[in-house]
Amino acid sequence: MFRFFERLVDPYTPYKETDTPPQRLVPFLRDYARPFNAMFVVTAVLAAAVAAIEVWLIYYLGRLVDLLDTGRDTFWDAHGVELIAVAVFILLLRPIVQGAQVALLNNTILPNFTTLVRWRAHRQVLRQSVGWFENDFAGRVANRIMQTPPAAGEAIFQVFDAIAFAIAYLIGAVILLGNSDSRLILPMMLWLIPYLFLLRWTIRRIGPASKSASDARSVVTGRVVDSYTNIHSVKMFAHHDREVEYAKHAIENARTTFQREMRLYSIMDIALLVLNGGLIVGVVGYAIYLWLNGLASGGVVAAATALTLRLNGMSGWIMWAVSNLFQNLGVVAEGLETIGQRVQLVDSPGAEPLTIVQGEVRIDGLSHHYGRAAGGLDHINLTIPPGQKVGLVGASGAGKSSLIKLLLRFYDAEQGRILIDGQDIRDVTQDSLRRAIGMVQQDSSLLHRSVRDNIVYGRPDADENAMIAAARQAAAHDFILTLEDSEGRRGYDALVGERGVKLSGGQRQRIALARVILKDAPILILDEATSALDSEVEASIQSSLVTMMQGKTVIAVAHRLSTIARMDRIVVIHDGRIVEDGTHDSLLAQNGRYAQFWARQSGGFLGDDT
Repeated sequence: MFRFFERLVDPYTPYKETDTPPQRLVPFLRDYARPFNAMFVVTAVLAAAVAAIEVWLIYYLGRLVDLLDTGRDTFWDAHGVELIAVAVFILLLRPIVQGAQVALLNNTILPNFTTLVRWRAHRQVLRQSVGWFENDFAGRVANRIMQTPPAAGEAIFQVFDAIAFAIAYLIGAVILLGNSDSRLILPMMLWLIPYLFLLRWTIRRIGPASKSASDARSVVTGRVVDSYTNIHSVKMFAHHDREVEYAKHAIENARTTFQREMRLYSIMDIALLVLNGGLIVGVVGYAIYLWLNGLASGGVVAAATALTLRLNGMSGWIMWAVSNLFQNLGVVAEGLETIGQRVQLVDSPGAEPLTIVQGEVRIDGLSHHYGRAAGGLDHINLTIPPGQKVGLVGASGAGKSSLIKLLLRFYDAEQGRILIDGQDIRDVTQDSLRRAIGMVQQDSSLLHRSVRDNIVYGRPDADENAMIAAARQAAAHDFILTLEDSEGRRGYDALVGERGVKLSGGQRQRIALARVILKDAPILILDEATSALDSEVEASIQSSLVTMMQGKTVIAVAHRLSTIARMDRIVVIHDGRIVEDGTHDSLLAQNGRYAQFWARQSGGFLGDDT
């Protein structure tokens, strides 16, 4: 039975992705809830039916009291069939209706809607550019992705579990009191009006208070995750107390914002106690007054009393449910600050996959300053013929990393263009562009997965033999076989830890090399690819690197000039401009900046300008 309800909606149903997701709460929920519309209608109808049944039971309680006054002798003969029918209804039909509503809420809507929101939100955020992620805490982004879906699911749950039921119940209560004695509606209305005002007062304040509290919690998560991610730096500089204090400010702000939120609930509860006292005294007291004057039966008093006591308990539940609804909507609104952001770096309309014919890279008039007046790149012109190996040299901050990021289209250039085999990279799909480029970075962060998963990340369809061959070529196979994680997994099955923290820098670098070797892309970028390797290991894989570079267009960045001296060509960048271009020998003969670098380097490393 549960599987039937669980499969009524597929949370992974195909949908059209958009670069401009809804940024306001109602359009966001309406867009994400579209696969559930039919289920919402059925659930709302069932909620109304459940409320009607509850009100009818109270009505029947009053009728039963009046029937008992007819006398014992004829009671069963006159009403036995009716009582059996009511018993069957209570034992069989009522559980079916309420059970169906509960199953739709608990098994169809809540888990699937939460999953749908989390799935789509994660997909949406992953489409953002590298620059977008660089401008935020990873912890805060992750916190919003994790807390928004359950908040959205809980909000939908409250709408159908409490709000729809409460509206139907209140309507039924008014009808019941009106049918019993219309004068009983007056004290109920005198309670309902201030109750609605209290509800409105609470709603207007709970949403913003909840959003502030949620935002404060996200800041705490961002700061804590930042400390954990950089735990080596924290320990190395002995800044335990400093990090605790850094987090304490955010934690204290989260506490004060949460306190302000909870004050609203306390005010709501106290005001509700006063109002409900008036409801009980007003309705029950008036019903007794009518009975004393012969204007109402004992059944009317019993029904009015039962209904009032039920409303007394339910009014607090409704208030909490509505407050919880808007509290969760506040959390969703805070999450929309991340999920609802427009995707700035997108494929152009009609973008086609990149077609690599030879692998020529041409850069025309490229300028990029990250929106600032200076820094970055300034009017770069560079052509790299197919198969040429180019070394990129420059002091720190010269613009080497910016050029690589633009080539990978992590950013869109402010001026100029980059062409690969005559195709402007802005006119091809981003995925096809990056599939055509293999890159080994200085910071070889690995995924917290197995060694196998990290290597085949370069080519997921590769078989075991291809993977091992790539590892051997990167001089990684032997040490991989010696690995064992805390769960007893060995070799290629061992997990490497977050960002590969369980491995040494050289081991991480060799696994990263193996991944790029396996990818076998026609364009290769080596950004300090051997910086984490000791001289012996570097020497052992130099021949592998030469083999890997054969037939590819290569751009190599290195501060250790000896690693790029044998390149076909060396390009020197200074202050975002190309200032020298030639072979190692020709640049030394020019006695310019490259010659100065070569003369100044100590132990083969390139120093900053003096």
